[in-house]
Amino acid sequence: MVRIAAIESDSIAEELELEIGTRIVRINGQRVRDGIDLTFFLADPEIEIEAVSPEGDTVVYEVSRDPGEPLGIVPAPDTVRECANKCVFCFIDGNPPGVRDSLRLKDDDFRLSFTYGSYVTLTNLGPRGLARLVKQQLSPLYVSVHATEPRVRRRLLVSDRAGTILEDLRSLLEGGLEVHTQVVLCPDWNDGAHLDRTLDDLWALGSGVLSVSVVPVGLTRYNLNRPVRLLTRKEALGALAQVERAHARARVERGGGWAVAADELFLIAGQELPDARYYDDFDLAENGVGAVRRFLDDFETGITAVPPLPGRRIRIATARSMAPFLRALAPRLEDASGATVQVVEVENRFFGETVTIAGLLAGADIADALAGGREDDIVLLPGEALNGDRLFIDTVSFEEVCARLAPARVVPGHELTATLRAL
Repeated sequence: MVRIAAIESDSIAEELELEIGTRIVRINGQRVRDGIDLTFFLADPEIEIEAVSPEGDTVVYEVSRDPGEPLGIVPAPDTVRECANKCVFCFIDGNPPGVRDSLRLKDDDFRLSFTYGSYVTLTNLGPRGLARLVKQQLSPLYVSVHATEPRVRRRLLVSDRAGTILEDLRSLLEGGLEVHTQVVLCPDWNDGAHLDRTLDDLWALGSGVLSVSVVPVGLTRYNLNRPVRLLTRKEALGALAQVERAHARARVERGGGWAVAADELFLIAGQELPDARYYDDFDLAENGVGAVRRFLDDFETGITAVPPLPGRRIRIATARSMAPFLRALAPRLEDASGATVQVVEVENRFFGETVTIAGLLAGADIADALAGGREDDIVLLPGEALNGDRLFIDTVSFEEVCARLAPARVVPGHELTATLRAL
């Protein structure tokens, strides 16, 4: 069932005198399991709602409305389905003490995949769950494949259910759904010939597989070599060549890139990032595929509109992966703004030196690296390192970091020139 968290004003729900805390049990006789069901069932203009009030009374409401007219119910968030796998590369297992609570949640929830684009393994669904996805046409989904060979995938996920991935994908595709897929590449586990097999198997499933992104495994000092290790430069170069072969085939036969490598794979290999055409519409940038290229291209288009900031010092906090790119851009930013630009590479002591992306920088590490702020400082922090409550991953607040860096002006942002323009 779904609990009502809020009622929109001047809505049908308000007119019906539905209360916050009321539980929606059935709609048109069908059990409401979660927010997806609620949205799906409320699509009908004629509905009968069976609800239980906060006092425990069962009430039935009959509603007739124009097609598309909202009911005005805001549901409470669903309980997240947690992951039952024990993946050998699980980043959650590499969390240090003191990490944000949300980072401790091992989710494997198809609703988050459909709504937010998070990747799921499909191992917790079974035939009825897969049939529900098809019936409600929850598409596109984002699926962590990692390997298509049953033995290899079972070994990676430590799950007997993991070996049916090709059958599971085929049932979704035959039902009209589309999927983005992902391979987290673990050396000696699913690379080499196993990666070729995975790319070939996913290609053979047809155009319903919209993409396959190959991402190098990320490990912290808490799970490094337990049992998975990081890719070497040579291994990253080999994986890039494999992805490029699949990418080139897709360009010719389907008109899109399809197989793409994550930014970090290029960085490990020491290769230049491809241009924007490689990433098509940047659909996977939020998952680290094309994010750096989009950042660099945004800089090119925005540099001419940077405001004059003579006499100021711009300090840009970043992690090891982005530091070389920002250092290369710093002279042009100085010319455009008249400010002095300093790129501060923050050591990730919270997770360890193997974690090199700005989104996983801890507040305490940032504050320590930037200590000694001045009144004329503008400090730019990576916006992706903060959550909606403005907490860093180590639960240090944005306000605490600002206090540590006073009297500097501290600004979080995602795109460099746009952040400066908004000052």
